[in-house]
Amino acid sequence: MSTTGNRPRQDEGSLKELNDQLDNRTRSLVSRLQMEHGTRRMLVLTVAAFALFTVLNPSVFLDPLNITNILVASPEIGLLAIALMLSMLTGGIDLSIVAIANGTAITIAALTAHFGHDGNVGGLTTLLILVAGFGVGLLGGAVNGLLISRVGITPILATLGTMQVYNGLAIVYTGGETLYGVPKQLTTFGEATVATIPLLFVVFIVAAVAIAVLLNRTPLGLKLFLQGSNEKAARYSGIRIGRTLMATYVLSGALAALSGIVIVARNPTASADYGASYVLLVIVIAILGGTNPSGGFGTVLGVVLATLTLQIVSSGFNIMRLSSYEYAIAKGVILILTLVIDQMSRRRQANKPRKPRPEVAQ
Repeated sequence: MSTTGNRPRQDEGSLKELNDQLDNRTRSLVSRLQMEHGTRRMLVLTVAAFALFTVLNPSVFLDPLNITNILVASPEIGLLAIALMLSMLTGGIDLSIVAIANGTAITIAALTAHFGHDGNVGGLTTLLILVAGFGVGLLGGAVNGLLISRVGITPILATLGTMQVYNGLAIVYTGGETLYGVPKQLTTFGEATVATIPLLFVVFIVAAVAIAVLLNRTPLGLKLFLQGSNEKAARYSGIRIGRTLMATYVLSGALAALSGIVIVARNPTASADYGASYVLLVIVIAILGGTNPSGGFGTVLGVVLATLTLQIVSSGFNIMRLSSYEYAIAKGVILILTLVIDQMSRRRQANKPRKPRPEVAQ
């Protein structure tokens, strides 16, 4: 009797669990479709920008040297944008990434001057110098992670403060001057190509693929998305928020450090004020690439395409002899249009009538 009486309750519980699983899968599918829509939109913008400047001035824009310049200029910006995207996925932001990249570049230039002359250092010494520079970036990211995950400071305030500290340390160390000279092996690498594709761009793509795999195929990536979508639900699900945030900002610091290495490989100088406008630029790229500033979703592919799009626009503006101020206006217009389109799309989704969920039989 008792077994038979419990069956309806067991069946009700099974149906409820099934409905919950279906609802979760539907929400996950909707989120993926939103991300795919953003990536498709970004691909259209990239192709449109390329086609526009090809039509306006094909002989100059399609010149192999110009295409190479676009590919060489993309990695340092793209790596910083991916670093910013990681922090945005958790609902935060990292304003210190450019300062960390400059810290890495200054470390490499300073150690090269100490151990060699005009970049003449041995292979092992070069490797140690690069490791030291990369370590500076990791340390900068770890400090951000500690302030945010352990102390509990809001990401925008924590990284704003560390940005000022890192910039101040760089200015004090360099005296506000530009440092010259990096290992010649690094300069040679920065000038090398594979099948006409710059090796620096290959490094960018490899790093982007690695981050994409981490986000979509590892538990850490899932935790980043869940935390950005709903931190309270993630906490109740057993996700250790502090560890996730710490890992996020250390990864962000690592990508910023890699960007710093790319910077000195491309241009063998380092200074505290290099890339002063990069913070705003990478924010534009991350959001343009489909990253939700409030957290929860974003794609590496979208950020890569957004990086290429803005580099294409920058190159096109130079070819058309338009000023940097007009390029700044164009970036702002592109960002505002993207945000307006996203907001209108979300409102349409919110206003759509939802189908009632099937009720469990009593």
